[in-house]
Amino acid sequence: MTPEPVTRRAFLAATGGLVVVAAVAGPAGAGRSAKSAELSPVVLSSDLYASPDPQRLAFAIYKGSRPSSSGSAKLALAPPGANEGTVYATTLQKAGLPKGRGVYVADALLPTEGVWNALAITGGKRVPFAVQVSAQPQAPGVGAPAPRAASPTKADTLGVKPICTRKPPCPLHAVSLSEVIGTGRPVAVLFATPALCQSQYCGPVLDELLKIKGPYEDRVTFVHVDIYRSSTGAELSPTVEAWGLESEPWLYTVDGAGTIVGRLDGAFGGNEMTARLDALVGA
Repeated sequence: MTPEPVTRRAFLAATGGLVVVAAVAGPAGAGRSAKSAELSPVVLSSDLYASPDPQRLAFAIYKGSRPSSSGSAKLALAPPGANEGTVYATTLQKAGLPKGRGVYVADALLPTEGVWNALAITGGKRVPFAVQVSAQPQAPGVGAPAPRAASPTKADTLGVKPICTRKPPCPLHAVSLSEVIGTGRPVAVLFATPALCQSQYCGPVLDELLKIKGPYEDRVTFVHVDIYRSSTGAELSPTVEAWGLESEPWLYTVDGAGTIVGRLDGAFGGNEMTARLDALVGA
């Protein structure tokens, strides 16, 4: 669907001409009153960067302290210093995610770094928030070689304990990333910490991946990497440090040559993961 322009008047009416800074990938419900009925968008994409190509922008909507991502929504974006922008359609991704905690996703053009004015247009309301766009990606991007650092396994934990905070632990710790990336077989790696995830999306995302991976297991090696070195959450695992990840969860798909061909971050449902896996195997 072709994005629509949004007028200067619409932005000024909703924002009062001010940039309203929203939480970016923060703890679920943080700073919101349980009694409040106000809507507040939360940006879940943690690594948006200036690019001439469309990129995935994901956000959730809260009503007070309660997640309220339901129904349709559009996203309006204006670059730094401007009050005119573009309106994008969004898709509500909710397969495998808890009720009300779906994720709105738009393919947005963000060619300029800085703080963008944004509006979530839903239920007849225009709710202002802000989107931070960096000059460069902080995490490995599509087209880059995947880091070949080792990941914790049952045979070699790399000092990480536990290697999986899911209960019960998932089965995706049999092989190390250093053994499988670039060996001719595609790899899908999920970075997520079910027990310590600030946004509380990690557990549902891992459970959904375990649910949908069956049809791909004969062609793809699946690996799960927990985020922290211990259950205190005080220190990142060496694998997460090697990949330079500053948030969670992340799903990366890597082709047989070791090149990153897809990534998802912040929160994502089964449909988005399936699409990345289909692209990985050429389905």
